[in-house]
Amino acid sequence: MRTWAIMAAMAVGMVLAAGAASAQTVVLVRHAEKADASRDPALSEAGARRAADLGAAFGDHGPELVVVSPLQRTFLTAVPTLDAFDPDMKVVTLDQGVEAHVAAVAAEVRSRPRDALILVVGHSNTVPLIARALGVEAADMPDCEYDRMTRIVLNGDVPTVAVTRYGSPSTC
Repeated sequence: MRTWAIMAAMAVGMVLAAGAASAQTVVLVRHAEKADASRDPALSEAGARRAADLGAAFGDHGPELVVVSPLQRTFLTAVPTLDAFDPDMKVVTLDQGVEAHVAAVAAEVRSRPRDALILVVGHSNTVPLIARALGVEAADMPDCEYDRMTRIVLNGDVPTVAVTRYGSPSTC
């Protein structure tokens, strides 16, 4: 692993660990790079590396819950994290559309204990909407962006947010 990648993983790990025990923490990421443009593609080689980087970003304290969509790229992105920490997993359907999906993810997050650490793996069109549904400002995500990690701490009325990067930089 390159030096910058090790330093980035350490920084992300510190961001993830800070405050995780005292307030509910939600980590939002987009699925990793796709193998092709089909409707439900697997991950590319770069995507598999990014998924491994995501699992490593949690250090020793992994999530208690991983939320994914029914599309395999979200699940495959979460696999290294699931393997490392054996958290519960919830698949939130897309059958009723994006708005219903976002509302269901936000409701699932809010139903969890106050001190839970939750990983949500979504899509470029859902990650910013989920962040907004949890009460924070979030920039739209271009289709070429895979390295954004949004950490939201839900502690009281005003959530806090930190946006970091993980894995190799996206090439937008």
